[in-house]
This record gives sequence, C-alpha cells and structure tokens, in this order.
Amino acid sequence: MNLRKFTARANRFIELLPPALLANLNGGIIVEPKAKQEGGYLIMGEYLEDPGLGRLVVLYYGSFRESLGSAPETEWDEEIEETILHELRHHVESLAGIDDLSVEEMLELQDEYFDEGN
Repeated sequence: MNLRKFTARANRFIELLPPALLANLNGGIIVEPKAKQEGGYLIMGEYLEDPGLGRLVVLYYGSFRESLGSAPETEWDEEIEETILHELRHHVESLAGIDDLSVEEMLELQDEYFDEGN
C-alpha cells in the first residue's frame, strides 16, 4: 500500500467517526511518511499535545509499511482503524484529565520484559 492510498483509507475511516470523538483535536490527524521507533518498538501512531500545533494524532506510514509490508489491504485497514481508535482514546482521556491507557501500556511493556526472562 502506498502513502496516497494509506492516507485515503485513514481519512475514510476518520469520516465515519462521531464528531464528538474528534472534539478539541485542533491539530487533526496527520500522516507522517517516515517510520518511528522507540526502544526497539515500531510506533504506529502517537497522540501529541504540542503548544504550537495543539492536540493531534500522528500516524507513521513508514511504521505501518515496515510492520505490514505486502499484507492484504484488509489487514492494513484493521491496523489503521485500531491505531486511530487507540490514539483517540489517549485524546479523550487527556480531555478528561486521566491517563489510564498510558498506565496499561506501561504494564504491558513490563509484562513483556519479564516474560523474556529479564
């Protein structure tokens, strides 16, 4: 899947979402062509609160490409939807003044670390 098709598919999914879910997401949802890695993990998407750009979601097309490669388009669609919803949960939680999803993510990373015998 090329960048243009990826962006179109992400936009189609975003159009299906209830507008209230996107409230105060003043930076919107953008697609970054490059991949992003942190601590050996590919980052598919990210919710950011930036003083200049505002609240936004970034989808890293390059990370999707590295992870999914020539997988069927349905698999790409599922990952796009899952990533957007995940990042929007960060957004909604931030608006509510909570950060439960980040806590869940940290616990998952700890579990993976200990499962590897560290």
